[in-house]
Amino acid sequence: MGADQQRLGAGLRQSGRQTDAEAKVTATTPGGGAAGSAPAQPAAGGSEPAEAGDTAPAAAAAGDNAPATPARWRWLTLPAVLLRRHWLMSLLLLGGLALRVVALAAYHPALIYVDSLKYLYSASPGSEPMGYAALLHIVLTGGDLGTVVVIQHLAGLAMGVTVYAVLVRRGAGRWLAAIAAAPVLLDAYQVQMEQMIMPDVWFEVLILAALAVMLWRPSVTLPLAAVAGVLLGASATVKQLGVVLVLPAVLYLLIAGAGSRRSLAAAAALAGAFVLPVVGYASYSQAHTGHFWLAHKQSLTGRLAAAADCATLSIPADVRALCPPPWQQRLGPDYLNHERSSLITAALPAGVARGRLIGQLNAAVESQQPLRVAGAIVRDSVRLFALTRDDTPGVTPISRWQFQTHYPAFPPWVSVGPGHVIVVGVQRQLFGRFRLSVLGSGYGGAAQVDTRLAAFLRSYQLGGGYTPGPLLALCVLAGLAGSLLVLTGRGGASRQLALACLLFTATAAAVLLPPDVYEFSWRYQLPAVVTLVPAGVLGVAALARRWQERRAASPGGPAGSADPPVSPAGPAPAAAG
Repeated sequence: MGADQQRLGAGLRQSGRQTDAEAKVTATTPGGGAAGSAPAQPAAGGSEPAEAGDTAPAAAAAGDNAPATPARWRWLTLPAVLLRRHWLMSLLLLGGLALRVVALAAYHPALIYVDSLKYLYSASPGSEPMGYAALLHIVLTGGDLGTVVVIQHLAGLAMGVTVYAVLVRRGAGRWLAAIAAAPVLLDAYQVQMEQMIMPDVWFEVLILAALAVMLWRPSVTLPLAAVAGVLLGASATVKQLGVVLVLPAVLYLLIAGAGSRRSLAAAAALAGAFVLPVVGYASYSQAHTGHFWLAHKQSLTGRLAAAADCATLSIPADVRALCPPPWQQRLGPDYLNHERSSLITAALPAGVARGRLIGQLNAAVESQQPLRVAGAIVRDSVRLFALTRDDTPGVTPISRWQFQTHYPAFPPWVSVGPGHVIVVGVQRQLFGRFRLSVLGSGYGGAAQVDTRLAAFLRSYQLGGGYTPGPLLALCVLAGLAGSLLVLTGRGGASRQLALACLLFTATAAAVLLPPDVYEFSWRYQLPAVVTLVPAGVLGVAALARRWQERRAASPGGPAGSADPPVSPAGPAPAAAG
């Protein structure tokens, strides 16, 4: 077996002696070391691996009189072995499961938001890709909205397990990997989003699945690159932001392979596979709507108008009439773009072309006041690192993403009528007429809230049950530091950790920063729990492993403990026999 595979498997091996069942688990884990192989290095931040040859039967360790477990029954001990080896992750997984069970019992059939109507009733056609609507259609053929949120909660738990498995696989210690998995399992904002009919959970699932495929082996084969490309392309059919995710993936492949022919082929395979679901969806849209797109482009007008100093802008009088007063600017981009009372959306005299005037206003702000716009974007991009999460003027109310002790309503889009029926108001276009109807019984029926459970969830969320902003800031610093280790050119386990850190860090930047260009919302920051936190933990693991390697290589360091260099393309295949 290749030396690098032994190192990556070290994170899955327990310190001390192993029973036969434990040895079998290690031997059958992809990338794990085989019994009798040379000792592997300890996982960064984890326990020491088992010593070579330390796989004698449990009977020998306990004495000649202890009965050995027959081989055909050893699978019965597997759960106990896994729980003992991964006890911290097991506790976190149990906590995450408990939170989700409480959420399911607290709200029925599901939480419905304004944008949920886009996927359930095709409201505001063209405003969002409809990949999530297709998934809903499949699930709702045999279930209701309660079934949807059960599946979404299971997906949340699966993401926690995936983060843990990928980090351990790359050589991070089990306790570090568990820390990385904790936010997606225990963050109340994540659980609330899983309880809501929104596409965000599936966007996270597709991103994380693609990263796991790319990081499961030291080198990415062409088939794995193609699978990752399809997953990333599919994410763009769920949220249009997914179109940028091909960039960090291709960057990772090129850096990991040092620009070799093999890395170029893998990058081409990923990019080509990425295009397939995107073009396929756009072609479907062309056939049914006449538009070859995922969705229409989001407007920058709200951001530019909110940042503008209208008093000093040099613009024609008819354009100046659209520049909002300070009190409207303080309400933020979302208000300016979507409220009828906003000047940029207010009615204009007949024959006046709104698009032309808004285009002139946007161009003037961009050219004359770029620093004001940049400053507004920067201020929004650092809100993620705040110590507390509070309502802020100009930002979409955070209460929309918080548990309530009643069924949340957003009239006239979503309200609760007599008998607790859920009444939805569907608009076909912005500022168009609302068509009110009762949520169909096939969707789950009337709204039901267990106020005691809902109060518990709200208290947990407001009392600190979320990923702290300062921790996310530390993850940024650790992710950047770990990614920079790739530039040193050294092989070994630290490079594998640094490469994984680079992929997670670049993906976090690609998914978290672009939304801030348009407007800030806590909803758009949610992917940090599956990208930014693992990036920070991988950065810590990479730095710790590099320190171990340098200490081993220095005069007087532990002899023979430094990792041998590893080629960027990964270890050579193990010899047969």
